[in-house]
Amino acid sequence: MISILILTKNEALNIERCLDVVFRQEVKGEYEVVVVDSGSSDGTLAIAQRYPARCYSIPSEEFHHARTRNFAGRLAQGEFLVYLAADALPATTDWLHALISNFSDPDVAGVYGRHLPKAGSTLERQDALDAVYGEERLVKDPSRCAELGYRYYHFSTVNAALRRSAWQATPFPEDIKVFEDLGIAKRLLESGWKIVYEPRATVYHSHNHTTTGLFKRYFDGGVTWKRLGIWNERTRSSMLRDLGRLLRKKLSRFDGNNSGTKVSTSLRQDLAKAAGLFLGLHERYLPLTLKRRLSAFRLFE
Repeated sequence: MISILILTKNEALNIERCLDVVFRQEVKGEYEVVVVDSGSSDGTLAIAQRYPARCYSIPSEEFHHARTRNFAGRLAQGEFLVYLAADALPATTDWLHALISNFSDPDVAGVYGRHLPKAGSTLERQDALDAVYGEERLVKDPSRCAELGYRYYHFSTVNAALRRSAWQATPFPEDIKVFEDLGIAKRLLESGWKIVYEPRATVYHSHNHTTTGLFKRYFDGGVTWKRLGIWNERTRSSMLRDLGRLLRKKLSRFDGNNSGTKVSTSLRQDLAKAAGLFLGLHERYLPLTLKRRLSAFRLFE
């Protein structure tokens, strides 16, 4: 049995398209769909209840990125837990098979798939997704830590699957407010498990963020990387290397017209992300009142 776990809040515009594709998956064996809604006010839950899914509701104030995902895991009956964002649209009817097939290796604890930008996504989002979700399948174990750098810890519960036994031994860390996927990836890898990036398991998923929003998200990312103890010379140098490639790619597109305007905006956003990450990594030098203003996810409250 496979359990597909979908967390929702005010996803009336997306949940129907998502569930339509989910219930058309071609995969061997049975699968169930569990929807956990966090106080939607736009009819999301009513739409989900039209499908053969098990639906649950929790108050919006009880939502927590890690704790709610652990709650959904406890509701599941399957051997494999597939986490899918309600606004992520599987690109094919073999998306689920592509994820689950990787568990034929008993040492694999987690698998995550590719994100492609939705139509109308910004240049910043297109390049950011392209940087971390490539066409090459990756098997992450300690032998590849130095080679992969910061990508070694990358994992995304927008589109991912976990072996139930591994999740039970190493659940999502509830002591962090956000980046729960980064937290569980670190735990699993340090426990000797493998994580696989499977590009065939593709979804369409992206959000267009403001420059300020990106700054704050990357500030929280820097804080979390530092707290988890995974920011070091290896992760730093690999991130700087990819940043250099990204900047060269953007500058090569610059032509001074409408395209150039998009490139300029994207460059400003990339600089905001770099500044946010830097300040987050060095947040111990900042006053608490300032950190509260800089955090997107209220990490200092």
